[in-house]
Amino acid sequence: MQGNLIIVSAPSGAGKTTLVTRTLECIEGVRPSISYTARPPRPGEEDAAHYHFVTRAEFEKMVAREEFLEWAEVHGNLYGTSRRVVAEQREAGFDVLLTIDVQGAATCRRLFPEAIGVFILPPSRSVLEARLAGRGANHGDDLKVRMTNARTELLEYRYFDYLVINDDIDQAIAEMVAIIRAERCSRERRAEIGERILKDFDKEEEGNKR
Repeated sequence: MQGNLIIVSAPSGAGKTTLVTRTLECIEGVRPSISYTARPPRPGEEDAAHYHFVTRAEFEKMVAREEFLEWAEVHGNLYGTSRRVVAEQREAGFDVLLTIDVQGAATCRRLFPEAIGVFILPPSRSVLEARLAGRGANHGDDLKVRMTNARTELLEYRYFDYLVINDDIDQAIAEMVAIIRAERCSRERRAEIGERILKDFDKEEEGNKR
């Protein structure tokens, strides 16, 4: 059975990347979709682990070749999701966690109506600002831009299926794992199994009639 596509989005600084990384350690059968970006790595970020870091020219060539499932320019930086990798992982039966901005999430929802949307909320404005400032790379005008954009990004929560408030990280991870497990048990995904079990009952009844 094809794996679920789970879209995880949030305002910058809400902690979605850390939350997804920790969630992957707690549940089997899930793969991350590692985005491509044309921005430089932040301190501690590794290529092919956090993002695939490419030049802007390389990114634009990938766009021209239609290699991205979705791509967007966010806060002046380019981000994109590999079409091929997501398709291969889902076909192999893995659930795919797609960690993207709200623009990319909107595109993916149009392309994949069956996708499951999880929006990560910060517990408050002050906490979000402190987290962004704590990165070191976000200060001055960049911090102001991200905080201004956060208000608009937060409005998008209305279009997602689940909301996870990233205040207590352990609680947030537990909720993410619960969402993934619950979606695997949905009627739509298990209807085929239900029909197969019903057929077993039908065969038994036919045998008794004979």
